[in-house]
Amino acid sequence: MSLFQKSATAALVAVIFLICVGAIVRVSGAGMGCPDWPRCWGRLIPPTKIEEIDLSKIDFKKFERAAVRHGRDLSTVTPEHLLENFNPVHTWTEFINRLSSLPVGFFSMSTLALALLRQRRRPSVPLAAFTSVFLVGVNAWMGAQVVSSDLKPGVLTVHMALAMMVVIPMTYTAWRGADRPWTIKGDDRFRTGMRWLSGLLLVLIFVEGVFGTRIREMNTELAKSHAGLDRSEWIGILEHTWSYLIHRSFSWVILAAAVFGWWRAKQVGGPGRVVTGVLAVVLGQMVLGLIMARVEIHPVVQVAHLGLSAVLLALVMLWFCGTFRPSTRA
Repeated sequence: MSLFQKSATAALVAVIFLICVGAIVRVSGAGMGCPDWPRCWGRLIPPTKIEEIDLSKIDFKKFERAAVRHGRDLSTVTPEHLLENFNPVHTWTEFINRLSSLPVGFFSMSTLALALLRQRRRPSVPLAAFTSVFLVGVNAWMGAQVVSSDLKPGVLTVHMALAMMVVIPMTYTAWRGADRPWTIKGDDRFRTGMRWLSGLLLVLIFVEGVFGTRIREMNTELAKSHAGLDRSEWIGILEHTWSYLIHRSFSWVILAAAVFGWWRAKQVGGPGRVVTGVLAVVLGQMVLGLIMARVEIHPVVQVAHLGLSAVLLALVMLWFCGTFRPSTRA
């Protein structure tokens, strides 16, 4: 594996890891553990106890402007309100989430630099690397909007959608940058069919992820509005929402497409590790979904479900890329 491909693969792994850490922040309710950005409680290293907080280091005027911009209640940006909601566990959970974004930025930038130096004969590689860096930068800015909006639902959905979106160009960069990019077996007709199928799966999985983010937002809202309600009873409320119904229906379409793709690939000489991996992750996602639907929307299951969504998106993108026959000379 070349230095370029190592950097591109590390960037992809870092993004998937960051998505998992972000899921932990969401399910633990630690999204506002750091009420300011890019510092945390006005410090480079966040406090571990309330006595360490120096409110003079926090720009409340900036808070108020952000609150007005996002339509928030100004009473939520007072020093008293912030101190009342201080939770050291939440603070450090969110801080670790922010630290986890640093490898993403480093490896995406190093991949772009290496692409410009070593992949100039393949113009699509520097372009994909640049797209990755651009999306990472936009999502970093979006993270600041999440904080200033006090976890506004629509802003959270966009933030997660961008995180999932960056997986696509990063996967392509790692694939096309290889000396001999992986391709699936079969003739041109079979490849074309697999291209349409994997492309459809790619779109469905991305849409499914966006709806899943909306459902996680509703879970957060339920935790606040139904504090005394057991988590196992949340599903009864969610079943009356169109977001949940679409999310559940799409999952069966994705399963059917994955099974069909695996079966067709097996007929042509074997599905291989990528297509088999896609089917295995889809089956795992279905099991996790059934646990949440029939047993309980458990935080650990939620994190695993979102993490596997990112892995699935990368695998399906690799499958889609593998339906092409790139020249090894360019």
